[in-house]
Amino acid sequence: MLLADSAQAVGGKLFILGGGWSLTGPAPSPSALALKFEVPWDRANHRYDLLIELVDADGVPVVVPGTDQPIRIESTLEAGRPPGLKLGTPLDAVIALNFSPLPLEPDKRYEWRLTIDGQHEEAWSVAFGTRPDGGGGEK
Repeated sequence: MLLADSAQAVGGKLFILGGGWSLTGPAPSPSALALKFEVPWDRANHRYDLLIELVDADGVPVVVPGTDQPIRIESTLEAGRPPGLKLGTPLDAVIALNFSPLPLEPDKRYEWRLTIDGQHEEAWSVAFGTRPDGGGGEK
């Protein structure tokens, strides 16, 4: 999982602009998440339920201001074997998620957290911070 300014998933590849940052703002700006999965050979054509949610430093879901709606994406992932793939080769699957400017507070830590089939591992998260007001510059 990688933070970026923008990302696309095309033809099984990720195209990333401004990738790899971990500090943003404080002014809201567009952002993206680029995800690459390696699905084990024996899990081809298995459907995975995905949940990607934005949480604060305390693990509390971030909500859209003025609502009680958490910032989250629910989706599924299923990778099939292409013809001619050698036995045992992991299957690549990519996802690119682009976000319009998110209403994030200055001088705070946030984390995008991925859950697969109800399971979460620490490596399935990417954290970032926002600069304090007057911190100057963007990403």
